[in-house]
Amino acid sequence: MAIDASLIEADANKQNSTPKVDWDVSQIASADAPRAVREYLDTLDEAAFGAASEVQPKFTSHSDPASQWTAARKGPAFFSYSDNYLIDTDHGVIVDVEATRSIRQAEVGSTKAMLDRVKARFGLHPERLIADTAYGTGPMLGWLVERKIAPHIPVFDKSGRSDGTWSRADFEWDAENDQYVCPEGQALKQFRRNYSDPNRGPTSEGRAKYRALKLTCQACPSKQHCCPNADARSVTREEHEDARQVARDIARTEQDAVSMKQRKKVEMLFAHLKRILGLGRLRLRGPCGANDEFLLAATAQNLRKLAKILPAPQEPRNA
Repeated sequence: MAIDASLIEADANKQNSTPKVDWDVSQIASADAPRAVREYLDTLDEAAFGAASEVQPKFTSHSDPASQWTAARKGPAFFSYSDNYLIDTDHGVIVDVEATRSIRQAEVGSTKAMLDRVKARFGLHPERLIADTAYGTGPMLGWLVERKIAPHIPVFDKSGRSDGTWSRADFEWDAENDQYVCPEGQALKQFRRNYSDPNRGPTSEGRAKYRALKLTCQACPSKQHCCPNADARSVTREEHEDARQVARDIARTEQDAVSMKQRKKVEMLFAHLKRILGLGRLRLRGPCGANDEFLLAATAQNLRKLAKILPAPQEPRNA
């Protein structure tokens, strides 16, 4: 299966909105509030609309507060929802749809909801999931690997360096000894003796730091290529680094190149949605309104697709 998201403009505008410094949820909580506002209040604790991120949007719409103010298209900002598709790559059939706010955390979180729903409804469990780098976070990859789903997803990694020095990818992981090995063959360890220092060990986010000995780095001939501005080199390891390595190993296979071509089937469905079906702006407001429009549009796309896949019934011949 493959997954992706696309922005659809909401039925809201900036003139009828409030900046985040002046926004107060309690001011709109009333019995006679519009339906879209009541739905917004009901979904504040859901990851798809309110709980995915604590960051407040720059502006909040009065008519549709669940929509997200975004400038993701690198043009004029607007209010929008994200239309998330999970498709079968063999035929390009949409197997599930989810409406979310237009932020990466909500879009990635919808993956789990759709995969669980598809398994419960249809008994479908994909061997691999194809997506772009936005879905290549450690927790997402760890969730997939734990469920025996091969992540054909580029790893979302910020450990690369732009100054020409060695990045984390240049250090070899030695799982048996719980250490990294630098290109010069020296070990970077998390613990070398029993310390009572609370800063030692993994952080609350599961991130662990591995350090080399200061004396070793000072005498190393490659220090200028490794840590020219530090006494010793340190490398961090994320909680789901094993799953990230699984994705990196898959990226080196021939099947991954095929998967990247198959991912275009999702993009083609979104292009068809906007150019042929004309869904560039929503007509309904609120989370339920967005979800209903996305579901109806996906149904129309599937009917067109199935009409081409399934053979037409043959009429019986007259005797």
